Amino acid sequence: MKGPGPAAAPAAPAGKKRWRCVAAAGAAVALAFFSVVVPLAVLLGLHARFPSMYLVDESVVSVYDGSEGGSWEPIPSKGNDSLQVNNTVKELVPPPSKERTETNGSQSDTVIGNISIRPAPPIRQATVLENSSLPYVTDTDLGSFEQGLPGDENGKSCQLQFGSYCLWSVEHKEVMKDFIVKRLKDQLFVARAYYPSIVKLDGMEKLSLEMKQNIQEHGHMLSEAISDADLPEFHGVNMAKMDQTIAAAKSCALECTNVEKKLTQLLDMTEDEALFHARQSTYLYRLGVQTLPKSLHCLSMRLTVDYFNASADMEHSDAKKFENPAFQHYIIFSTNLLASSMTINSSVTNSEESANMVFHLMTDAQNFYAFKNWFIRNSYKGATIRVLNFEDFQVKNSGNGTVEELSPSEEFRITSNGNALTLNTLTRTEYISMFGHSLFLLPELFSNLKRVIVLEDDTIVQKDLSLLWNLDLKGKVIGAVQFCRVKFRQLRAYLPDLPYDSGSCIWMSGVSIIDLDEWREHDVTGIHRRILQKLRHDTEATWRSAALPAGLLAFQDLIHPIEGQWVQFGLGHDYGLTHGAIKKAAILHYNGNMKPWLELGIRRYRKYWKRYLPRDDVFMMGCNVNP
Repeated sequence: MKGPGPAAAPAAPAGKKRWRCVAAAGAAVALAFFSVVVPLAVLLGLHARFPSMYLVDESVVSVYDGSEGGSWEPIPSKGNDSLQVNNTVKELVPPPSKERTETNGSQSDTVIGNISIRPAPPIRQATVLENSSLPYVTDTDLGSFEQGLPGDENGKSCQLQFGSYCLWSVEHKEVMKDFIVKRLKDQLFVARAYYPSIVKLDGMEKLSLEMKQNIQEHGHMLSEAISDADLPEFHGVNMAKMDQTIAAAKSCALECTNVEKKLTQLLDMTEDEALFHARQSTYLYRLGVQTLPKSLHCLSMRLTVDYFNASADMEHSDAKKFENPAFQHYIIFSTNLLASSMTINSSVTNSEESANMVFHLMTDAQNFYAFKNWFIRNSYKGATIRVLNFEDFQVKNSGNGTVEELSPSEEFRITSNGNALTLNTLTRTEYISMFGHSLFLLPELFSNLKRVIVLEDDTIVQKDLSLLWNLDLKGKVIGAVQFCRVKFRQLRAYLPDLPYDSGSCIWMSGVSIIDLDEWREHDVTGIHRRILQKLRHDTEATWRSAALPAGLLAFQDLIHPIEGQWVQFGLGHDYGLTHGAIKKAAILHYNGNMKPWLELGIRRYRKYWKRYLPRDDVFMMGCNVNP
């Protein structure tokens, strides 16, 4: 506000002075807030997406799992932005107070009917935004993961809110080491809530003095204690005295308004703190899931350096097999050296004719030389390994404008409710893998081949794949396992305006047999490009999330279903699998967040993966690679 100057300005009314004070205080609070949050964001690298080598993509899709005749409404969204996430900084900032406006228990949910869309953070792995407090889960709940984890008072599943972190946190639950400290803090807060009212009462001088002394003793103990082991030996006596004092205070006739406000404040603070720590824990878990372990990064870097230092000829001698359709050709798109080598090792170990197997490994420039060095240094029962740099293909074909950077298979977390009439229903969460955009270039990448099998790097092969290679696709383009727990009608909000059968099942890309001649005849790549033109993909997140609708519609009516016993899914997220079912499956697919090469992987399933781990490699020992 401009004026003639301090000396000549008339005295401002009292009301204006108060508003000036309020404005100044608000500005000070805002300045303090940004001075803390902005450096924190820069420190953690939240101003940009996290760089990483191997990443599992998990975009959230929440659907209605009702009957086809049930009510369903599309979800208003801007393109595919509903599959993406909010700013991750929000997860590290304590949530607002209970006075915030909530809709169905969560202010950032978009809810229409029984469909709930929650955005997730803009990092390579997209997962649900944490919006509600983490439910308490006991050991007895470990056996009920198939039915879903317990929900909060709004009937929302912990896994729906916090993803597979909930499953991991139950398996790794630790004993609380500050239980008594927390109880002392609760006593201290309740005593402080009653103390101002007790002091004002006549004849309560003794009680108020006793309460004051107990408050001081508790404060002194808590100032020096973080865990229960730090408490003095007489803490039990002080707790008993405080309980008696609080009981005496409750028996007094006093004004309840102040006490109610204090206790309500305690409840709000506790809930907000619990939510804040749950969000932080989930964020750190997700960061651990999506980040390449240091030992694997070391392995890749050392192999790259060794490749350029090696004086021997590093070229492959079996180049004549690469384009020969008489051999069995397997293709893996990956940036994870160890994972892809385990898939290959398990395949050749359980093959009766491993010399007829040719593996084509497609990776990016960053990992190309490490891959090449590793697979030339190691032999796999006579199988031929070929490492390709996708960026070399990109340079050769940059004129057509259709080739993007390497995009391996994408993974999406789909959560559905089984009952449309009530919100208090258990949810079911599935992890669906889909071809990335790079895999739709297979006919161009391998122009001389007629048939290939595509394996994802989070698979382990337990039986000979010759029967799968010789499978009759009956004129279809691709053979894959159909997944009928999720159907097209449940995903219609994410599909473009194209004709499709709403009752069709979706499919899983973990293991796929592809007839490239039929692919070319049906122009699947052209269909994929036309679908992408109808979808917004102006950012990396929207481009990657488009893999779900593009993968479903491009192969519509072109999939030959493989028998389900060929592949056992869920080893990366489902604790309910039996060892009998796992041993019978020909292929194990670790779809989900808990990959076996991570410390966060499900321990009881890791042994099926680790049995193919090389133990005597000098680079692995030097980098201490021991998942």
